[in-house]
Amino acid sequence: MSPVSKADLKQYLQTGRENLLWKLDGLSAYDIRRPMVPTGTNLLGLVKHVASVEAGYFGATFGRPFPEPLPWIEDGAEDNADMWAAPDQTREDIIGLYRRVWAHSDVTIDALELDSPGRVPWWDPARNEVTLHRVLIHMIAETDRHAGHADIVRELIDGAAGWRPATSNLVGGDADWWAAYRDKLERAAREA
Repeated sequence: MSPVSKADLKQYLQTGRENLLWKLDGLSAYDIRRPMVPTGTNLLGLVKHVASVEAGYFGATFGRPFPEPLPWIEDGAEDNADMWAAPDQTREDIIGLYRRVWAHSDVTIDALELDSPGRVPWWDPARNEVTLHRVLIHMIAETDRHAGHADIVRELIDGAAGWRPATSNLVGGDADWWAAYRDKLERAAREA
Protein backbone atom coordinates (compact mmCIF):
# COMPACT_ATOMS: atom_id res chain seq x y z
CA MET A 1 0.00 0.00 0.00
CA SER A 2 1.47 3.33 -1.00
CA PRO A 3 1.45 6.29 1.40
CA VAL A 4 -0.95 9.15 0.85
CA SER A 5 0.78 11.92 -1.06
CA LYS A 6 0.48 15.67 -0.66
CA ALA A 7 -1.23 15.73 -4.07
CA ASP A 8 -3.87 13.26 -2.79
CA LEU A 9 -4.56 15.39 0.27
CA LYS A 10 -4.70 18.57 -1.78
CA GLN A 11 -7.21 16.92 -4.14
CA TYR A 12 -9.45 15.89 -1.23
CA LEU A 13 -9.33 19.46 0.06
CA GLN A 14 -10.18 20.85 -3.38
CA THR A 15 -13.10 18.45 -3.79
CA GLY A 16 -14.51 19.62 -0.45
CA ARG A 17 -14.07 23.26 -1.46
CA GLU A 18 -15.94 22.72 -4.71
CA ASN A 19 -18.70 20.68 -3.03
CA LEU A 20 -19.27 23.49 -0.54
CA LEU A 21 -19.48 26.17 -3.24
CA TRP A 22 -21.87 24.36 -5.55
CA LYS A 23 -24.48 24.32 -2.79
CA LEU A 24 -25.00 28.02 -3.60
CA ASP A 25 -25.70 27.39 -7.29
CA GLY A 26 -29.08 28.49 -8.56
CA LEU A 27 -30.27 30.04 -5.30
CA SER A 28 -31.37 33.61 -4.72
CA ALA A 29 -29.45 36.10 -2.57
CA TYR A 30 -32.07 35.55 0.11
CA ASP A 31 -31.88 31.76 0.06
CA ILE A 32 -28.08 31.63 0.38
CA ARG A 33 -28.35 33.84 3.51
CA ARG A 34 -31.43 32.28 5.12
CA PRO A 35 -30.85 30.98 8.64
CA MET A 36 -32.33 27.51 8.33
CA VAL A 37 -31.81 26.12 11.84
CA PRO A 38 -32.04 27.60 15.34
CA THR A 39 -28.26 28.31 15.39
CA GLY A 40 -28.57 30.43 12.25
CA THR A 41 -26.59 28.19 9.89
CA ASN A 42 -26.80 29.52 6.34
CA LEU A 43 -25.03 28.69 3.09
CA LEU A 44 -23.11 31.91 2.43
CA GLY A 45 -22.06 32.06 6.08
CA LEU A 46 -20.61 28.56 5.84
CA VAL A 47 -18.50 29.61 2.85
CA LYS A 48 -17.35 32.78 4.66
CA HIS A 49 -16.45 30.74 7.75
CA VAL A 50 -14.49 28.08 5.87
CA ALA A 51 -12.64 30.75 3.88
CA SER A 52 -11.70 32.52 7.10
CA VAL A 53 -10.54 29.36 8.84
CA GLU A 54 -8.55 28.16 5.84
CA ALA A 55 -6.85 31.55 5.53
CA GLY A 56 -5.55 31.14 9.07
CA TYR A 57 -4.54 27.51 8.93
CA PHE A 58 -2.48 27.81 5.75
CA GLY A 59 -1.46 31.40 6.44
CA ALA A 60 -0.49 32.48 9.95
CA THR A 61 0.18 28.89 11.03
CA PHE A 62 3.11 28.70 8.63
CA GLY A 63 4.25 32.33 8.81
CA ARG A 64 2.56 33.11 5.49
CA PRO A 65 -0.36 35.36 6.54
CA PHE A 66 -3.23 35.83 4.13
CA PRO A 67 -2.70 39.36 2.73
CA GLU A 68 -6.27 40.64 3.06
CA PRO A 69 -7.88 41.83 6.30
CA LEU A 70 -10.65 39.62 7.67
CA PRO A 71 -12.17 41.96 10.27
CA TRP A 72 -14.91 39.49 11.24
CA ILE A 73 -12.34 37.17 12.88
CA GLU A 74 -10.14 39.77 14.58
CA ASP A 75 -10.13 40.37 18.33
CA GLY A 76 -13.16 42.41 19.27
CA ALA A 77 -15.27 41.23 16.32
CA GLU A 78 -18.90 40.37 16.94
CA ASP A 79 -19.45 36.75 17.99
CA ASN A 80 -20.10 34.50 14.97
CA ALA A 81 -19.43 37.36 12.53
CA ASP A 82 -17.70 34.83 10.26
CA MET A 83 -20.84 32.67 10.11
CA TRP A 84 -23.07 35.05 8.12
CA ALA A 85 -22.74 37.63 5.40
CA ALA A 86 -23.69 41.23 6.05
CA PRO A 87 -26.04 42.80 3.49
CA ASP A 88 -23.13 44.58 1.78
CA GLN A 89 -21.12 41.33 1.42
CA THR A 90 -22.30 39.81 -1.83
CA ARG A 91 -22.17 36.24 -3.06
CA GLU A 92 -19.46 37.35 -5.45
CA ASP A 93 -17.49 38.97 -2.61
CA ILE A 94 -17.53 35.85 -0.44
CA ILE A 95 -16.89 33.38 -3.27
CA GLY A 96 -14.12 35.61 -4.58
CA LEU A 97 -12.56 35.72 -1.12
CA TYR A 98 -12.76 31.94 -0.83
CA ARG A 99 -11.09 31.45 -4.21
CA ARG A 100 -8.30 33.88 -3.24
CA VAL A 101 -7.85 31.96 0.00
CA TRP A 102 -7.60 28.71 -2.03
CA ALA A 103 -4.90 30.23 -4.19
CA HIS A 104 -2.97 31.48 -1.16
CA SER A 105 -3.34 28.13 0.61
CA ASP A 106 -2.28 26.18 -2.46
CA VAL A 107 0.94 28.21 -2.70
CA THR A 108 1.68 27.29 0.93
CA ILE A 109 0.83 23.63 0.34
CA ASP A 110 3.01 23.50 -2.78
CA ALA A 111 5.94 25.30 -1.14
CA LEU A 112 6.16 23.16 2.00
CA GLU A 113 6.86 19.51 2.72
CA LEU A 114 4.23 17.49 4.60
CA ASP A 115 6.48 17.41 7.67
CA SER A 116 7.09 21.19 7.61
CA PRO A 117 6.41 22.62 11.07
CA GLY A 118 3.90 25.29 11.93
CA ARG A 119 2.20 26.76 14.96
CA VAL A 120 -1.54 27.41 15.22
CA PRO A 121 -1.66 30.72 17.15
CA TRP A 122 -5.21 30.28 18.44
CA TRP A 123 -4.70 26.73 19.80
CA ASP A 124 -3.53 25.97 23.32
CA PRO A 125 0.26 26.43 23.43
CA ALA A 126 0.63 22.91 24.84
CA ARG A 127 -0.63 21.43 21.55
CA ASN A 128 -0.29 24.13 18.90
CA GLU A 129 2.83 22.72 17.19
CA VAL A 130 1.68 21.10 13.92
CA THR A 131 2.90 19.94 10.54
CA LEU A 132 1.51 20.72 7.10
CA HIS A 133 0.25 17.13 7.01
CA ARG A 134 -1.80 17.61 10.17
CA VAL A 135 -3.20 20.93 8.96
CA LEU A 136 -4.18 19.42 5.61
CA ILE A 137 -6.05 16.61 7.40
CA HIS A 138 -7.67 19.16 9.73
CA MET A 139 -8.82 21.40 6.86
CA ILE A 140 -10.15 18.45 4.83
CA ALA A 141 -12.24 17.45 7.86
CA GLU A 142 -13.32 21.05 8.53
CA THR A 143 -14.28 21.69 4.90
CA ASP A 144 -16.14 18.40 4.52
CA ARG A 145 -17.95 18.90 7.84
CA HIS A 146 -19.28 22.25 6.66
CA ALA A 147 -20.05 20.91 3.17
CA GLY A 148 -22.24 18.36 4.98
CA HIS A 149 -23.97 21.17 6.84
CA ALA A 150 -24.47 22.95 3.53
CA ASP A 151 -25.96 19.81 2.01
CA ILE A 152 -28.61 19.66 4.72
CA VAL A 153 -29.30 23.41 4.59
CA ARG A 154 -29.69 23.22 0.82
CA GLU A 155 -32.10 20.31 1.14
CA LEU A 156 -34.16 22.34 3.62
CA ILE A 157 -34.30 25.24 1.15
CA ASP A 158 -35.30 23.51 -2.07
CA GLY A 159 -34.93 19.75 -1.69
CA ALA A 160 -31.64 19.55 -3.62
CA ALA A 161 -29.33 17.01 -1.98
CA GLY A 162 -26.24 15.04 -2.76
CA TRP A 163 -22.50 15.08 -2.86
CA ARG A 164 -21.93 17.08 -6.05
CA PRO A 165 -23.75 17.88 -9.29
CA ALA A 166 -22.54 14.95 -11.39
CA THR A 167 -22.57 12.41 -8.55
CA SER A 168 -25.38 12.74 -6.05
CA ASN A 169 -24.23 9.67 -4.08
CA LEU A 170 -27.89 9.11 -3.18
CA VAL A 171 -29.87 5.94 -3.75
CA GLY A 172 -33.53 6.03 -4.52
CA GLY A 173 -35.64 7.60 -7.15
CA ASP A 174 -38.26 10.23 -7.70
CA ALA A 175 -40.13 12.40 -5.22
CA ASP A 176 -42.70 9.67 -4.56
CA TRP A 177 -39.96 7.17 -3.70
CA TRP A 178 -38.36 9.63 -1.27
CA ALA A 179 -41.72 10.49 0.34
CA ALA A 180 -42.47 6.79 0.90
CA TYR A 181 -38.97 6.22 2.25
CA ARG A 182 -39.27 9.15 4.68
CA ASP A 183 -42.69 7.91 5.81
CA LYS A 184 -41.19 4.47 6.49
CA LEU A 185 -38.46 6.04 8.62
CA GLU A 186 -41.01 8.16 10.49
CA ARG A 187 -43.06 5.05 11.28
CA ALA A 188 -39.97 3.20 12.49
CA ALA A 189 -38.98 6.14 14.70
CA ARG A 190 -42.44 6.27 16.28
CA GLU A 191 -42.54 2.51 16.82
CA ALA A 192 -39.16 2.58 18.56
